[in-house]
Amino acid sequence: MIRCDTTDGIWTVTIDRPDKANSLTLAMLTELADTMEAATEARAVILTGTGKVFSAGADLDEARAGLATSDIWERLSGAVAALPCLSIAALNGTLAGGAMGMALACDLRLAVPSAKVFYPVMKLGFLPQPSDPGRMAALIGPARTKLILMGGQKIPADEALAFGLIDRIVEPDALLPTALDIAADSVAASPDIRAAIKALCQ
Repeated sequence: MIRCDTTDGIWTVTIDRPDKANSLTLAMLTELADTMEAATEARAVILTGTGKVFSAGADLDEARAGLATSDIWERLSGAVAALPCLSIAALNGTLAGGAMGMALACDLRLAVPSAKVFYPVMKLGFLPQPSDPGRMAALIGPARTKLILMGGQKIPADEALAFGLIDRIVEPDALLPTALDIAADSVAASPDIRAAIKALCQ
């Protein structure tokens, strides 16, 4: 349910459980975290999904059994944030719940026009993962972060673009080609220059 294609130094990691809206099990999250921790030599990492939803967040059955409060989410987002290369979340559809963490940890976020973003932790009676509010607030400010986390609002792609939560809206058939085009200069750069420029942008 997690696929990883490595071509020319570009790791394209795909969440592939479209029949369940790409909801994430512990096994899937562990595989994602393992993959991101192994991607230290990648020239670029693109994270995407199959179907019309990027990810609905935690698998509901496993969430009720404790996955919602597992530290695996933080391990995953931390591994993404630590990548020395350019990381791009290519959101093929709606981004919801705990799946927000890995997208927030990416350097860039592209989304299809139909995508929505929401994080209903308050409604479900959970806290967000520790690093998620800070990363979100760094992108869109504390008030808009509260709009999502406390107001429970679903933010459509055009509004998310205006907020700065996503960086570009792309038609579905152009999503991965656009991500590859954006990554091209970074892929061609030497590893030390790539890592140094990324560090300067933190």
